[in-house]
Amino acid sequence: MIIDCHGHYTTAPADLTTFRNAQIAALKDPAQTPSRASLRIGDDQIRDSLEKAQLKLQRERGTDVTIFSPRASTMAHHIGTEATSLEWSQICNDLISRVAGLYPKNFVGVCMLPQSPGAPPAHCARELERCVKELGFVGTLLNPDPYENSGAEAPPLGDRYWYPLYEKLCELDVPAHIHGTASKSERTPYTLHFINEETIAVYGLVNSNVFKDFPTLKIVVSHGGGAIPYQFGRFQSGSMRKPAGERFSDGLKKLYFDTVLYTESALKLLVEVMGPDNLVFGAECPGVGSAVNPDTGHTFDDIVPFIERMATLNDKQKRDILENNARRLYKIPAAEPALAKA
Repeated sequence: MIIDCHGHYTTAPADLTTFRNAQIAALKDPAQTPSRASLRIGDDQIRDSLEKAQLKLQRERGTDVTIFSPRASTMAHHIGTEATSLEWSQICNDLISRVAGLYPKNFVGVCMLPQSPGAPPAHCARELERCVKELGFVGTLLNPDPYENSGAEAPPLGDRYWYPLYEKLCELDVPAHIHGTASKSERTPYTLHFINEETIAVYGLVNSNVFKDFPTLKIVVSHGGGAIPYQFGRFQSGSMRKPAGERFSDGLKKLYFDTVLYTESALKLLVEVMGPDNLVFGAECPGVGSAVNPDTGHTFDDIVPFIERMATLNDKQKRDILENNARRLYKIPAAEPALAKA
């Protein structure tokens, strides 16, 4: 079995975008405020949005389960108020719940949080709890920069500012998957910003007391940890200069990293630096990597073959990356694969 820990609803029905645009327009003209009841997405629309996209790719690539969340690039926590973010989060999370209800063998839900610039992370706890306890979700996305590269900054993830959210994550025993969203800077647009934020997130967590204070906290970092594997030697050397401190590599072992990297050489480096015990398979498709690589004839996000032919991994380690690590991390029970039929 193959479990993809990193799937977004990138093909959600167009009515969702229409509602979001109306919600944004209402920030300037409250008379345009859309009613949530006006958003009527039928089950057939959901099926149609998945059959020729995520489900088709599952069948073609042998993926059995996708851990599925709202589209990260549209979380856009900087838009509107805390109330705006809460409504948008609830709508997107409810839609993910409906996907999982229609295809329970194929999709498991992960929520987005109603983060908002300046709002305490503790304010996200109620929606997180609703999604886990009422909707059956197995984790959440966590945006380390709800200001979204606007000039203002949130504290690093090692700061006590985030502790109320970590307490709730430990109480519910679900992982947080680090993932940025939009960027308001032209200098570092979204595709660069999220890599920077993942790098900053790892550095901040490793160089903190978070895992001493929350030893059961589970954190997954997107896209192989950003620049961390490439710059590992610098961080490792720096940590060895500190008296009686942990090596940087020791801190990395307390984190998990997904495999959403689009070249075989990058994935080999990730395995070398992080080790197979802390890797969870992810492909994020369809998404940014869905273009065809002219050098291989396959899409960039066709990542399973990279893992299956990696000579430095034995069969058990390959199965751990492709299935077992995610199963343990997200507490997904063993089951026979049963892909939905077209």
